[in-house]
Amino acid sequence: MEFNFDMQALVPLFTDWGIKIVLALLIYIVGKWIAKRITGFIGKIMQRADMDETLVTFLSNLVYAILLAAVILAALDKLGVPVTSLLAILGAAGLAIGLALKDSLGNFAAGVMLVFFRPFKKGDFVEVAGVAGTVDEVRIFSTVLTTPDNKQIIIPNGQVGADSITNYSAKEERRVDMVFGVSYDDDLKVARKVLTELCANHPLVLEDPATKIFVMNLGESSVDFAVRPWAKTADYWTVYGDLLEQGKLALEEAGCSIPYPQSDLHLHPTNPLSKMFKD
Repeated sequence: MEFNFDMQALVPLFTDWGIKIVLALLIYIVGKWIAKRITGFIGKIMQRADMDETLVTFLSNLVYAILLAAVILAALDKLGVPVTSLLAILGAAGLAIGLALKDSLGNFAAGVMLVFFRPFKKGDFVEVAGVAGTVDEVRIFSTVLTTPDNKQIIIPNGQVGADSITNYSAKEERRVDMVFGVSYDDDLKVARKVLTELCANHPLVLEDPATKIFVMNLGESSVDFAVRPWAKTADYWTVYGDLLEQGKLALEEAGCSIPYPQSDLHLHPTNPLSKMFKD
């Protein structure tokens, strides 16, 4: 049996498919470029409207994803793929995909809640899901933090939304909590005066709210003063470090001693150990 292969009959078919493939690629490339331009334009409008940067980034990513999906569908349609049937198939498979990706969908939903309720914004120092760091970005599925030692931490939005959020940057002012211990033999009035003058003379300590200084505990080896000055949030660690160092030096200069835990050993005369120490 002989087969006659007519090359001429296939030329129109190859030509037709070649044109379709080229047009589909053009639609994808040009459409992707247009999607980026539209996303950038929308982002600029939102920035001019003085919207939060976190919200701008999140919505821009979402718009770009939707536009890119539309471009891909248009390219498939040019190739002759029945888009309507494809959408029906995707819709039928949506339930199975949703169950398989329930964690990702949960992260997406949590991301939407974070963006619109805005418990924090870009640049805030927060503690979420057991991690403390500065907020870099809230993505569609995750939140990106940078730790104080410059490590990048990516946390799923589901964990961020499910856990408590501590925003250290939410308020303009913060109270600096410190404890100074002095000996039981020291003059408490002198110690209080030293600590009061120390806080009053620091340039970054706020006058209002007023600093609170009081005896908070009678410990095993020290009388503990609670020192509660207020500072701008941006100055918190500067004030904390300065007062801690200067407080120790000032107390020692005033004749106060800063005790450390210690134990006194008393030996009874009848105890054999007393003879050893005596000898």
